[in-house]
Amino acid sequence: MTLSQRVVVVTFKALTSVLSRVDGSELQLVPDKGPLILVTNHVNILEIPLLYTHLQPRPVTGFALSTRWDAAWSRWLLNAVDAIPLRRGEADFEAMRIAKDKLHAGYIVGVAPEGTRSYNGKLQTAHAGVVLLALHSGAPLQPLVFFGHEGFPDTLRHLQRTDFHIRVGKRFYLDPGGEKVIRDIRNQMLDQVMYQLAALLPSEYRGAYADLSKASGTYLKFVE
Repeated sequence: MTLSQRVVVVTFKALTSVLSRVDGSELQLVPDKGPLILVTNHVNILEIPLLYTHLQPRPVTGFALSTRWDAAWSRWLLNAVDAIPLRRGEADFEAMRIAKDKLHAGYIVGVAPEGTRSYNGKLQTAHAGVVLLALHSGAPLQPLVFFGHEGFPDTLRHLQRTDFHIRVGKRFYLDPGGEKVIRDIRNQMLDQVMYQLAALLPSEYRGAYADLSKASGTYLKFVE
């Protein structure tokens, strides 16, 4: 790690240990090497520093809105953690290229297909960028969910620690099975990825993917 990364990790660890009680034993299921797309839900800001620090010493990166680089302090922080700038509302091919390069270099790339924070912890309708990244990079995906910390702002105001739960699923590849990946197939793949997240969550957090009877593994090839 660079000096900047060491400073960030030490600072994040100190802050998150004060703010939360982390139930993260399943993080041992994340492989210790090789490219990986870590597919997650996105509830609030707390999960980002927690995930980054708890996956060390693995090289980890993820996407952040390009406008976050406008302020000097956040620009330093995002550059220190090797974040990938993403332009919202358009097909950002440059961000996709950088993510593919990171995967080929053995990084973990975190992707939250919902695209924004839910705040209440319930899964929102996802966007298909994660499918394109998986198909173009050939990297495996692994579902990882957070829950229990949706009340973080309230517990912080009351000077209480937040319980933070992490669950990790099985790795898999997206396999079109020789089919041309048209929009309909891409959307089916996305739904199958999101139902993997939903299955890891308690029922009250499944949101847009609450009906697990709709889950399918047609395009998922699990790693043994």
